[in-house]
Amino acid sequence: MRSVPPVACAYVLLAVGAGLFCAAPALSPQTPWPSAVLLAAVYAGCEHAGRFRIIGRRAPQDMGTFFPVLLAGAFLLPPAAAALVAVPGALLGRVEQRPRALRRTWRAARLALAVWAAAQAFALLDGAAAVSAPRFPYALVPCGAGALVFCAALTLLDGGILATAERVPLRSAWRGLFGRTLAPVVVHGLAGMMMAVLWAGVYGPLASLLVLLPMYISCWVFAQYQRERAAHQATIRALVQAVDIKDGYTRGHSERVGQASMMIARELGMAEERVEVLRFAGILHDVGKLGVPTRLLRKDGPLTPEERKVIELHPEYGHEMVRGIGFLGEARAAILHHHERLDGSGYPYGLAGAQIPEFARVVAVADAFDAMTSTRTYSRARPVDVALAELDRCAGSQFDPVMVGALTRVLGRDGWHPVVTADETALPAPRGTDLPVPGAASL
Repeated sequence: MRSVPPVACAYVLLAVGAGLFCAAPALSPQTPWPSAVLLAAVYAGCEHAGRFRIIGRRAPQDMGTFFPVLLAGAFLLPPAAAALVAVPGALLGRVEQRPRALRRTWRAARLALAVWAAAQAFALLDGAAAVSAPRFPYALVPCGAGALVFCAALTLLDGGILATAERVPLRSAWRGLFGRTLAPVVVHGLAGMMMAVLWAGVYGPLASLLVLLPMYISCWVFAQYQRERAAHQATIRALVQAVDIKDGYTRGHSERVGQASMMIARELGMAEERVEVLRFAGILHDVGKLGVPTRLLRKDGPLTPEERKVIELHPEYGHEMVRGIGFLGEARAAILHHHERLDGSGYPYGLAGAQIPEFARVVAVADAFDAMTSTRTYSRARPVDVALAELDRCAGSQFDPVMVGALTRVLGRDGWHPVVTADETALPAPRGTDLPVPGAASL
């Protein structure tokens, strides 16, 4: 997020104002400050757990948020005091991306509001009496309600930030968020209930902290999976950089195709998991060019039919290269088939119509759009409206009209703001080369 849209800043400020309003009653003398301070310190310590070693290894930085502590606060404290438990840890936590201060502020406000809402639901069902007794299984009812409200509040707030900061369409900003958050929050809610029961009972706060040990280990294991996924993504970035170095005339093309593919996917209402995989498909669609001789990619002048056939092998090369990257899923089919045409005259297999995978049809449109709108050393970029008109003219024969329509709508609403890439002007302009002929995607 290089620059934060003003509407996103306003949204964050609104969340901060709401959080301050909810936490203001905590200034009352009746607030149990020792418990609130201890829970806030525990949460801050858990958020910084990556600095310590576990089982002889340094814990990953992305251990994640310790919701059991926050939910225990919702079950033990008044709502206003519970809202403050997350604030120190969120404000002091490690943030990798800029703007760091705004991200920390948003994280603190988001968690404070969610915990306050959970505490309100818990209190409405007389949860304090059920936990302090404890009365099972009735205690599960207020604790479960608090966890569900906590999850719903996170979903509501996260969807809003996606719509304002990431420009995700409103109709799909909240799609799938609740389902992805529900399972971990419910598990953490049970752990939070166990903490609250031990804390409020005869065992006291120290015994309740023992609940965090298995939670910490489970989070550590999950973080190992996240680290492995990050390693795959680093491999993808390295492959893309290698393609950019080898085929310097299209430097930055892969990232822009990934961006355009993601915009189309979100306009079509795809789930965020598929959107992310489709972004990878766009980024990696030309990775097979690593298997094409460099002299052909940088040849001055037109290609012979034999040379063109060699270059047309790059989708198959790319598919073989990424075959072993399991999480790419549908992206592999897009890499293989992004040069197929709806009329069956494309390559490598001449698929037609619905035979072409959906991801491949998206990437084909994004690929051709960027080829026509990119500034090269040998030709100026075409205006966006001209490129869209060309895509529309070829819709039905070369491109899927649904994908073309989605790109046209999203660009008409949000505009085209491609990521700035490395300087391309240092490369000599090849002679006798031009942008793709009208209606044809780039090789």
